[in-house]
Amino acid sequence: MSNRLQGKIALVFGAGSSGPGWGNGKAAAVAYAREGARVVCLDLSEEAARETADIISGEGQEALALAVDVTSAPSVEAATEAALAWGGRIDILHNNVGVTLPGGPVELDETAFQRAMDINLGSIFRTSKCVLPQMLKQGGGAIVNISSLAATRWTGYPYFSYYAAKAAVNQATVALAMQYAPHGIRANCVMPGMIDTPLIYKQISAHYASVEEMVSARARAVPMGRMGTAWDVAKAAVFLASDEAAFITGVCLPVDGGQSCAVPAPH
Repeated sequence: MSNRLQGKIALVFGAGSSGPGWGNGKAAAVAYAREGARVVCLDLSEEAARETADIISGEGQEALALAVDVTSAPSVEAATEAALAWGGRIDILHNNVGVTLPGGPVELDETAFQRAMDINLGSIFRTSKCVLPQMLKQGGGAIVNISSLAATRWTGYPYFSYYAAKAAVNQATVALAMQYAPHGIRANCVMPGMIDTPLIYKQISAHYASVEEMVSARARAVPMGRMGTAWDVAKAAVFLASDEAAFITGVCLPVDGGQSCAVPAPH
């Protein structure tokens, strides 16, 4: 611990993990705490949020677990109010909620497309809407949105709605950064590439003949020859949220082992 976030209050939406192990949001919440922040762990599953909060508490830091539905404005409002009542301020807003729904425009139905946009992009709208007034009142804050390499390039999967939503997340982050820069509020996003998290075993493994084939194929797609971990994403988020990045805003940072620089493999 270097105490880069000592005295900060961090709200992590999507702080639970979708399965055993370390998801991006879970790792980010713990990483913020290890740098001295008091962390509000928010997730659709209160049990998953509590698991992360318990890890933080077990390491001697303060954490609060709350259930929230990011597709519901009243739910996000209530969670934000509870976080403020607990911490008194909000210094870091971390948005990690996302979903991949397979299919192109032909395969996707209207409901699935709207759901993907509502979760991946709408979540950032709702959390920002609730948190920004407090950051304006304080005179500053940092927003870290978790986007994806899929925001800027084809990654090999037929996820039309995910590509579209994550591209929108990137530009929404830039819009936040530019509008609120004069108010001391920074906004950046992290674009993970091939990351080995519990989510891929639930949402992506069906595209392959076996889990082993998935792991091998994803590793081959990365110039460094391996997938990253949730901690790689979390460390980037900590940096962007910290005062070390005080002059950085509007950045969409790839954390991808060089994949964004490589020629995509044929599919």
